[in-house]
Amino acid sequence: MKALVLAGGSGTRLRPITHTSAKQLVPVANKPVLFYGLEAIAAAGIRELGIVVGDTHAEIEAAVGDGSAFGLEVTYLRQEAPLGLAHAVLIARDFLGGDDFVMYLGDNFIVGGINDIVSGFMARKPDAQIMLTRVGDPRQFGVAELHPDGGVKSLEEKPQHPKSDLALVGVYLFTAAVHEAVAELKPSWRGELEITDAIQWLIDRGYHVESTTITGYWKDTGNVEDMLEVNRLVLESTEPAVRGESLDSELIGRVRLEPGARVERSRVVGPAVIGAGARVTDSYVGPFTSIGADCVVADSEIEYSIVLPRASIEGVRRIESSLIGHDVQVTPAPNTPRAHRLVLGDHSKVQISS
Repeated sequence: MKALVLAGGSGTRLRPITHTSAKQLVPVANKPVLFYGLEAIAAAGIRELGIVVGDTHAEIEAAVGDGSAFGLEVTYLRQEAPLGLAHAVLIARDFLGGDDFVMYLGDNFIVGGINDIVSGFMARKPDAQIMLTRVGDPRQFGVAELHPDGGVKSLEEKPQHPKSDLALVGVYLFTAAVHEAVAELKPSWRGELEITDAIQWLIDRGYHVESTTITGYWKDTGNVEDMLEVNRLVLESTEPAVRGESLDSELIGRVRLEPGARVERSRVVGPAVIGAGARVTDSYVGPFTSIGADCVVADSEIEYSIVLPRASIEGVRRIESSLIGHDVQVTPAPNTPRAHRLVLGDHSKVQISS
């Protein structure tokens, strides 16, 4: 079996972070989301991996390299435009050959890995297998309608009137039969080749399509709220480790200090991680916070947040539920009544208490 990871999306819901960074490389507990998926693929015993990349290909390739760090052999497949999940299968045809494969969306996060799913697929050998989970608002996802016996009846991409609350999770398993389906597709109303249409093509022609409804945790980390929630979940399982320095400080609970990190006259309440080379001085770092490498937090308070490498937060009270990008500087505003001075990038969101 091979694997196909999709890492070419533009990440519009994570702007302005993704104006300058691939959404799949935004860190959760100081490790890119993409890496959790690569580790899950390797743990399932898969070695040959194709990564579909787009405009951020240079950044993805620099981060993943040849895949050897994950025990994988990586081939990069360039997608010139985000034309749909089925289009990614289309351009990967030569790489995939006649092999079975798992398709994994690079910004998805699944607790527990995919070992059982892959082994079950290999044992039963359906033509395709999808993973489903119940969601509150299925209009944002591909939605499955099942027969009473659990068989897949129909699929629809982002329907206005969903027939169920069962959303497709970003992991799919296919035999080579899917290539015939993909070759027959026409673009949807969104201008994309939809993987849901390809699977529906298989269903309509009598191919065996199975579904598995997962009860574990799954998130599409496409927006800030979901990123923070996944960060919280991963930090819940963090083991305490002090590889940096703690001077005149309190480290409470599951706190991980990476090598070169330094905490002085501060209080850090876990679960939390302080990245390599970061400095926390005269500050409070609360639960579910990831401070990236070489950051500075001074005379400030922050919790339930993700801070990317080399950012600095100085003299600010209080920050929470925030995603702060690379090399950002956060400082107090001058004490000018009834005035705000702002320099904001495109698509920024700002909340001001006046």
